Amino acid sequence: MTSTERLDGRALIYIAIALLTWSSAYAAIAYALASFTPGEVALARLSIGSLCFVALLWLRRAALPRRSDWLQLAVLGVFGLTAYHLCLNYAETRIASGTAAILISLVPAVTAALSAFWIGERISARSVMGLGVALFGVVLVVLTSGKEVRFQPMAALVLISVLASAVFFVGQKPLFARNDMIGVTTFGFLAGTLGAVPFGLGLPHALAAAPWSHIAALVWLGIAPTFVGYLTWNAALKRAPASQVTSFIYFSPPIAVLIGWVWLGEKPGMLTLLGGAITVAGVALANARRRAAVAPAQASSTAIDPSCKQA
Repeated sequence: MTSTERLDGRALIYIAIALLTWSSAYAAIAYALASFTPGEVALARLSIGSLCFVALLWLRRAALPRRSDWLQLAVLGVFGLTAYHLCLNYAETRIASGTAAILISLVPAVTAALSAFWIGERISARSVMGLGVALFGVVLVVLTSGKEVRFQPMAALVLISVLASAVFFVGQKPLFARNDMIGVTTFGFLAGTLGAVPFGLGLPHALAAAPWSHIAALVWLGIAPTFVGYLTWNAALKRAPASQVTSFIYFSPPIAVLIGWVWLGEKPGMLTLLGGAITVAGVALANARRRAAVAPAQASSTAIDPSCKQA
């Protein structure tokens, strides 16, 4: 982590936008799967997202990544986008929703571990404890919110999605330092879209036969959770450590419960609310800033100049 990286207000706004749009993706995917195969949903979603990113790249006149980074970005795009969305879409047709919610919540922990070993981010004991507390809160939310939980062999698809997502987030991080963020994101999405083509060859025929409402679900997936979600998420990743940013993924199940409460009138029970509170507390603990110790040599200057104190 560089000295300029911090979880500031702008990063938190980006994270909030990404989580809100991503939270709508699961229902939209389930709706679209009534007319399209998992591969067709993945291809349509990535294609629409890629078109939006290409348009943004052109409007902003952003530069493409360095050629030396193209191979790495192509691999990240295929694994982190193609494999992630294919596995998640197939899993949604085969395993219980509660099972998927619990397993996908492993993304922050896996990302934190990869960040430490791959790019050298320092993970404190307090952060590890916070991630554990937040994960416990998520499990409590899922188990008490009425979602079915059954661990079965096909749940391995979600674990692949978890690993793919973590690799994608951490692998992009160093590239943001030497390339334009929009260029990196656009290139990765183009690679991910090309990787999904073999799995969605029937998309044109399916589009011709699908009702407009299912097509609208695909358009929503491509614009909101994909274009807006990944754009704001990568903007947050550029500003703050990957392990800190991804810790907020723990908020996804509580957000889904809150949406169901406000939108559908599905009032959560006390244990569900308690799980949400535990999740919030865990994320807060994981991101708490510890006051740095003042070196003896700096003590006198710190006393003279209050601006030297760390917030």
